Amino acid sequence: MNDEQLVQIFPSQRQLEHQKLEFYAFVHFTVNTFTGKEWGDGTESPLIFQPNKLDAEQWVKAVKSAGMKGLILTCKHHDGFCLWPSRYTDHTVASSPYKNGKGDIVREVADACRKHSIKFGVYLSPWDRNSRLYGQGKAYDDFFVNQLTELLTNYGEIFSVWFDGACGEGPNGKRQVYDWERYYSVIRSLQPMACISVCGPDVRWCGNEAGYTRKAEWSVVPKRAMNSEIIAEKSQQTDSNAFRERRVDARDEDLGSREILANERELIWYPAEVNTSIRPGWFYHEEEDDKVKTLEKLMHVYIHSVGGNATFLLNIPPTKEGLFHANDVRRLAEVGDCIRTMFETNLIDRALSVEKRNDDTEIEICWKENVSIGAVVLMEDITKSQRVESFYIEAFTDGAFRKIYENTVIGYKRIAIIDGLVTNKLRVVISDCRQKPFLSDIGIYEHKGGSRQC
Repeated sequence: MNDEQLVQIFPSQRQLEHQKLEFYAFVHFTVNTFTGKEWGDGTESPLIFQPNKLDAEQWVKAVKSAGMKGLILTCKHHDGFCLWPSRYTDHTVASSPYKNGKGDIVREVADACRKHSIKFGVYLSPWDRNSRLYGQGKAYDDFFVNQLTELLTNYGEIFSVWFDGACGEGPNGKRQVYDWERYYSVIRSLQPMACISVCGPDVRWCGNEAGYTRKAEWSVVPKRAMNSEIIAEKSQQTDSNAFRERRVDARDEDLGSREILANERELIWYPAEVNTSIRPGWFYHEEEDDKVKTLEKLMHVYIHSVGGNATFLLNIPPTKEGLFHANDVRRLAEVGDCIRTMFETNLIDRALSVEKRNDDTEIEICWKENVSIGAVVLMEDITKSQRVESFYIEAFTDGAFRKIYENTVIGYKRIAIIDGLVTNKLRVVISDCRQKPFLSDIGIYEHKGGSRQC
């Protein structure tokens, strides 16, 4: 395909709104929290589920303090235990001691999100290790769709439906062949603005759960990339560190260059999401209380995901009491403070001039006096597709312009850490582009001191 064809691929409105969220939370919570496992096998008794101090508002306030704009709850993990009183199984919170069987944690979290202006999303595992119907084809699909329908009709607006491809054997020794198209149709009908993530057509997995990102993250990719996580042979069948921490294969490192797309027949807009946990595990383990990721590590992931044309989904697991641990809450607040500090003062607001040249491929910003620059943020107008393939930044120092930063794509957002350079002139040069570039925003942020990740 040529450049003219490549720039005809755009995001849907739901994808555009999703990308604007940038940073949002995952909350893993189920019977695993009480057994100490990462994966349950479906035989756990609901009687062990007793989060007697559960406070959904505490979760949401902590998430909001980090600057996150959404929260996705694991309404049902592979163990099949439902955090809402589903009509289609007894393996739910209604069979637990929580609130004497009258509790509905999905409702509590959805209501807390709405109260504090946080978007609410749902995770529903396609693999249910408790259901006797699993592996029976349509009978199980009917069961799954019924539960999906409950979540999409009883809890208000849903911004994300998050699926993984976990697929193991059922009680009859067979694996379920998921009817993905049927699931997607139900979601589109009941929640048309919800993005279907990872095993879905709207948002793709970056390729690992360790927080790594590609050097060039393209949103315009081959259509066949949509099937990469829903093929049974590639799905997660066992709980293994090798799978959870695996990096993308070298052959998958480039998903969207001109060379890769040259012979493709169909392209789609399929942006990346980076997901990782604030702790080593996805569910709470007391022995990990002192292993919360450092501020530096989390800011590194933030800068390279949100600032690398992806979104960032960070997991925070509640304790057995049903609260975020104090260490996690403290770290989230630190992340939020760091982000707000880094992007507090936009120096472009006090620029003497901002001049575009050479068909908008060169932008020069001048100040009357020297300024100290901490970061440069560039954003493309992705409603006109993703166009920039490479760019660099120059600063005027010692009587001449000198290159201080270079990188590949921009996409929705690129954060370039400059870390205290002093100058009165800055130049952004787009060195390779698919037709004319369209930047929607340029931010030049004042250096506040300290390290590049606060």
